[in-house]
Amino acid sequence: MLVWTRRGRAAVLAVFGIVVVVVFVAPIATVVAAALAGRWTGPLPSHLGFANFDRALSGEESASLSVSLQTALLAGLLSLVLGTWAALASSEAPAWLRRITDAVFHVPVAVPSVAIGLGVLITFNERPLLLGGTKWIVILAHTVLVLAYAFSGVSAALDRLDPGYRQAAESLGAGPARVLFRITLPLLLPALGAAAGLAIALSMGELGATIMVYPATWKTLPVTIFAATDRGAVFDAAASTTLLVLVTLLALIILGRLKGRAALR
Repeated sequence: MLVWTRRGRAAVLAVFGIVVVVVFVAPIATVVAAALAGRWTGPLPSHLGFANFDRALSGEESASLSVSLQTALLAGLLSLVLGTWAALASSEAPAWLRRITDAVFHVPVAVPSVAIGLGVLITFNERPLLLGGTKWIVILAHTVLVLAYAFSGVSAALDRLDPGYRQAAESLGAGPARVLFRITLPLLLPALGAAAGLAIALSMGELGATIMVYPATWKTLPVTIFAATDRGAVFDAAASTTLLVLVTLLALIILGRLKGRAALR
C-alpha cells in the first residue's frame, strides 16, 4: 500500500523499525550478550568476559567449527557443480522436461530436512554405497539440501542471459565447449558466486538432517550447539553460535567480494 503523507511514511518506517528490532536485532543481541555473560540472574547479564569464547575456540567446539567449515565448502562446491550442470542441461531441454527437472530439484525444499537425513541414512547405509559412519554421508546430506538453491540461482541467471553473446560466438566458429567456458560461464560468475554463498550459509547452519546422519568423528557446530543447549550450557552454546554467525558472515563477505570482482570483468 502506498503512503503519500510524511506522517504516514514516518509511521510505517517506525513500525518497520520495531519489527526489525524485535524479530532480528533483539534475538541476535541476546545471544551475543549471553556469549559474554558469566552469570545472568537479573534483567541484564553480569560478570562479562570472553571465557565462553575461550572454551568455544578450544576442544570439541573448535573441532566442530572446522568440521562445519569443511562440510559447507565441500557441499557448496558439489552443489554448485551439479546445480550448474543441471541448469545448463535443462536450459536446452523441452519445456515439459524443464518443469520436471525443476520439480525434482526442489523436492528437498518441500519436505522436512529430517526426512532428507533419514532417506540418505537408509539409502547409503548398505553396500555398495556404504557411507554411514563417515564424513561423506554428512556432506552428501548437506549437498542434497542446498542443491535446489544452486540450481535455482543458476537457472534464473541463464533465463536472463542475452542469447546474442552465444549466437555471436557461434557465428564466428566457436564450438560448444569454447562457448561454454569463454562466454556462458564467465557471464554467470556473479550468479555462481551468489549461489555458492547461499549454499555455504545454509550448510553452516543446517541441523535437522545432520543430526540424523552424523558420526561421532564428524560433528558439525550446530550439532554441538544443540547438545550444549540440551545439557543446560546455554552460555557456551551462545558463544559457539556467535562464532558460527561471524564465520558464516566472513565467508559470505569473501564470496561477495569475489562476486563483485567477477561482475566487473
